[in-house]
Amino acid sequence: MIIKESKTADTRSATDIVSKETLLQSSEQHKNDIHQAIDWMREVLWTKACNHDFTKIRNIDEFYDDFLACQKDKSKDFRSMDWYQLHITEERHHLDAKVPEDVNLFDVMERIADIVMAGMARTGSVFPDKLPDGLLDRAYQNTIEMLKSRVTVEK
Repeated sequence: MIIKESKTADTRSATDIVSKETLLQSSEQHKNDIHQAIDWMREVLWTKACNHDFTKIRNIDEFYDDFLACQKDKSKDFRSMDWYQLHITEERHHLDAKVPEDVNLFDVMERIADIVMAGMARTGSVFPDKLPDGLLDRAYQNTIEMLKSRVTVEK
């Protein structure tokens, strides 16, 4: 994203008296910059939606074999089986089982969508869920860094 420098849009960065016209122009520019950022966020979320649970599709044979084994033998722990370990390693939204070092708010949003939609469709309710301590702070900072890395400021 390319945005233009705009020191006149904030009292903390404006060094001279700003006219109303300049303030309006700077505010409109800022609004357009936000539009670019949110468009990018929407694209990231759309990509997550399109790729959600790809290991269930790509690895359907392993998924089915482990699923069936657990249905036949109730003493088996699905979460300890090979396919599930692959699933939580390759899919970023299983934040209760494995947190990526670069976890971000998009991972959190995918998690929320996953637990609500799966819970409501499968049992009519959502199982209690809790994120590990500090995860939201880390995801917040990582998401800021993701966006910053995509912005170029022109003079």
